[in-house]
Amino acid sequence: MAEARQAGPSIVVFSSLFPSAAQPGAGLFVRERLFRVGRHLPLQVVSPRPWFPLQSCLSKLGMGTRVLPARVEDQAHRVWFPRFLSVPKIGRRLDALMMALAAYPRLRALKRSGELDLLDAHFGYPDGAAAVRLGRWLKVPVSITLRGTEERHARDPTLRPELVRALQGADQIFTVSDSLRQLALSLGVEPAKVKVVGNGVDLQRFRRLDRRQCRETLGLPEDAPVLVTVGGLVERKGFHRVMAGLPELLRQHPGLVYLVVGGPSPEGDWTDRLKQLAQELGIASQIRFLGALKPDELAPVLSAADVFVLSTRNEGWANVFLEAMACGLPVVTTRVGGNAEVVCEPALGEVLPFDDHAALVQALDRALKRDWDREHIVRYAQANTWDRRVEVLLAEFDRLAAPVRPPCSMNRVSNGGQTR
Repeated sequence: MAEARQAGPSIVVFSSLFPSAAQPGAGLFVRERLFRVGRHLPLQVVSPRPWFPLQSCLSKLGMGTRVLPARVEDQAHRVWFPRFLSVPKIGRRLDALMMALAAYPRLRALKRSGELDLLDAHFGYPDGAAAVRLGRWLKVPVSITLRGTEERHARDPTLRPELVRALQGADQIFTVSDSLRQLALSLGVEPAKVKVVGNGVDLQRFRRLDRRQCRETLGLPEDAPVLVTVGGLVERKGFHRVMAGLPELLRQHPGLVYLVVGGPSPEGDWTDRLKQLAQELGIASQIRFLGALKPDELAPVLSAADVFVLSTRNEGWANVFLEAMACGLPVVTTRVGGNAEVVCEPALGEVLPFDDHAALVQALDRALKRDWDREHIVRYAQANTWDRRVEVLLAEFDRLAAPVRPPCSMNRVSNGGQTR
């Protein structure tokens, strides 16, 4: 059944990180925002994927982790995955240009059919840099959302100039945290052009469930202390840093169980390395590797735990914190990126220095011993829903696209995610 949408601009979301059959867990935070904006505005997705002719050979040499297979799929909204030439390790400087050239034919077709009034890019480089080029070629406004990788790119002498040009060339910058807003300002972006719009939490998916029943389903002892981490199994997320502290924690908390939820990501795959570390530390029996779970499968796992921990090297706005809090969990994490903006009071958890082993062990010990007001934690998560974020985005998108939107775009109807 066709669902009439509010009058407004046609948006094309532009992000190389977006869920696909090959990588169902990639860019879920981008998709979550997209779905909610897509309830109000006609919306499509163009997700360029890096490609190199010798990618299979390079993968065997450990050089091809950035190169993903191209897929074309039907999702709730139309999604295209154009492939762009990307030379692993040495070609990153050209990624933005190659990405723009590969996406141009599809975006030009959408523009001609009246389905592109605004290009909504995610990540400053290479996506944002490519989007600014495309916006200039197609004469459409461009917004860029900064999500955390920009801090690393800003320190790279090769990529920093590209990032600066992208941010200064965009019509609007959104950041998921104030720390990223400060980064944008430090790179010369005008303050009026930068707005903080954090991620939200889906309260239908993430809610506090019966702890005893969830533990029974997972085969966990009812009285066991339980830690949980959700994220890609890569170095940055710090599963190994948590595991290194488990032998000490087990002396204070016998029977402690650590739930590891996640799988490979575009950054790599540490699955085998983490399992080997568990064996070396003698704690393999205390760790449950649950693999990559779908969003609908996470609430029972989170509800079964006592404390959520993420010893991460870098984050923009970790949406998983709000998801854990919606299930009643306090959070122990590192003082990087926007983490302290989410875990913003002691009643929600503890934020500690990055890569401080003793501090992490002590914080987890305190968190496991403390009697938390879990209803307070849930209420905090409930105050950070997607609906509040989307209101801001809709107003900004309408303002940005108003000068270029043709009158006919006000009367589109959605049918299965397609406009006509």
